[in-house]
Amino acid sequence: MIAHAVWLYFRFTMSFRDVEDLLAERGIDVSYETIRCWTLKFGIGIAKTLRSARANPSPRWHMDEMVVRIRGTRMYLWRAVDDEGEVLDMLLQKRRNKRAENSHLPIRRRERKMQRFKSQGSAQRFLSVHACIYNIFYTQRHLTTRPFMRQLRRVAHQTCASATAAA
Repeated sequence: MIAHAVWLYFRFTMSFRDVEDLLAERGIDVSYETIRCWTLKFGIGIAKTLRSARANPSPRWHMDEMVVRIRGTRMYLWRAVDDEGEVLDMLLQKRRNKRAENSHLPIRRRERKMQRFKSQGSAQRFLSVHACIYNIFYTQRHLTTRPFMRQLRRVAHQTCASATAAA
């Protein structure tokens, strides 16, 4: 149950209250505050397990940036992304180098749902876990057939379940 709640929160653009509603629909009565505590406690462990189990990335990668406002302060989110679209690492900082901004839809969507990030630490913590779980379920759907897509999804669920069990 805990693993499912944490997975729902990081995998889909949902708030803690949305996850609470989904669990209530299944007959599980848990508060959104409990779900928040679970994501803080178990999210980092799950991400660490997923990173260690990840295959070596491709040798070609690039850096991109995105501007995020945290409490009115402009911050820069740097991402290292390999040529297959897998997020290798993220860093949130106040200073900026001379690169152009690239908006990233999943992060922007999540930022709106969370009604902005509250602090640099919480944003960094959330984004590092989100990137690991996003990488597992990221498939280039337009390049695969439906049966192969189902197989990839099944493997992603198994990987996430084993990482959750290890954390």
